[in-house]
Amino acid sequence: MRDMLVALGRLDPDIEPADQRAVWDMVASLYPVPDDVAVTSAQAAEVRGEWVDAPGADPSRVVLYLHGGGYVIGSPTTHRFFASRLSAAVGARVLVLDYRLAPEHRFPAALDDAVGAYRWLLGLGHGPGQLSVAGDSAGGGLALAAMVALRDGGVTLPAAVACQSPWVDLSCTMPSIEARAARDVVLSRRWLTAMASHYLDGVDPASALVSPLHADLAGLPPLLVVVGTEEVLFDEAAALSSRALAAGVHAEFEAYGGCFHLWMQLAALAPEAEVGVQRVAAFLRPRLA
Repeated sequence: MRDMLVALGRLDPDIEPADQRAVWDMVASLYPVPDDVAVTSAQAAEVRGEWVDAPGADPSRVVLYLHGGGYVIGSPTTHRFFASRLSAAVGARVLVLDYRLAPEHRFPAALDDAVGAYRWLLGLGHGPGQLSVAGDSAGGGLALAAMVALRDGGVTLPAAVACQSPWVDLSCTMPSIEARAARDVVLSRRWLTAMASHYLDGVDPASALVSPLHADLAGLPPLLVVVGTEEVLFDEAAALSSRALAAGVHAEFEAYGGCFHLWMQLAALAPEAEVGVQRVAAFLRPRLA
């Protein structure tokens, strides 16, 4: 899988967002979900997305999933296969949110959609203890930003949050951005800074609701942070866990040797990815009522 990604080349910021989205959707289409997984539309005034239900998933338990893609690319389609594995492993429904993307919709559109989706799930009758939030890359950062916004708004938070390779510092200043540049076969500083520019449109990249690494994390739910050792995002993932612990949050951190960005999206295709999915599930499952 690594050799294939090396051959394809890193994500290229010079490619127009619409073309990047089309390529990612095309790649995702090569990995259809199993026939026994139900995929249904979730459409309401407050939310757009997809419900993904593996056989045996408890409809009262929900994982709100926020996909990665630098706030510019990605969709329920690109994460449908992964969501099916997560639903099976957790034994819960997964709602993959189709949040608005930049540059058409800049900050705080994605954040507003994530906050609105959580409130919508509460409105459906799910208790906070039945809900969890997870996300990868930008989606991991968005999950944390949404928790900060909901906490500050006085909303009871979910049972747990799981972040995979979270992008939580849009200023892109952590040392691993350069130190691991040759090792990460997916991401680069150039792509990340371009996506940040699309999303922020002049907003301070160090603001708490943009880069939750710089937020006050006190009072957030139990947090799992997982990351590959080859990732340019490694340092900010490690720092997020440390800062959460310092703020009194139950936080667990795990680094996966030899793994590159997006490795967990290969669930059921590579053993390292399946181990990662099971780790996320083992964290979320016992915390959901």
